[in-house]
Amino acid sequence: MPATQAPRTLNYATARFMKSAPGLAQCPDDTGAEVAFAGRSNAGKSSAINALTRQKALARTSRTPGRTQLINSFNLMGDDALRLVDLPGYGYAKVPESVKRKWQAHLSDYLYQRQSLRGLVLMMDVRHPLTEFDQLLLGFADERDLPVHILLTKADKLKKGPGKASLQKVRHQLVEWEDLVTVQLFSALKKDGLETLSQRLNQWLDAPDAEDE
Repeated sequence: MPATQAPRTLNYATARFMKSAPGLAQCPDDTGAEVAFAGRSNAGKSSAINALTRQKALARTSRTPGRTQLINSFNLMGDDALRLVDLPGYGYAKVPESVKRKWQAHLSDYLYQRQSLRGLVLMMDVRHPLTEFDQLLLGFADERDLPVHILLTKADKLKKGPGKASLQKVRHQLVEWEDLVTVQLFSALKKDGLETLSQRLNQWLDAPDAEDE
């Protein structure tokens, strides 16, 4: 059998804004390959994307969590067929119920129907993982057989021992999904976990069918 080629290394610092879309119909053409980032509004999603791309404000943060309601797409290395996608933050308690339902509909439409989607990066605060909303998103991914990589964010808020304990607990709780879900600790502040995240994205975005479909 031929040796398996290692995925190419992508330069995430080349990420550039493409467009913001209020829904699936307004997103970039559903071709090529993309990876989506999702998480509760206070889970550090924007900070993680900015750390990955080594840019201070590529993903906009807001003083009011839950304000960003658009699907934001970014290309990589000048190639519109390689994309990172920042999904709306979800689950913030002060957002009206009607808005929450609208976000949930957009998220489910995107996750079920987007054919170029190769994987989902799901952000969870390491101190408060696997909320109801996190499990809802995992359910969406499971129904579509979509791989998920979980970032337990804000790992710098815990000492090493409690951080590892939280990681093992989440892995144990998701053992039935171990063929679909991977988990790591992550700190945007200290840039811890960036290499592991980049390697996972490289695998997804360089999948053979990314160019063949």
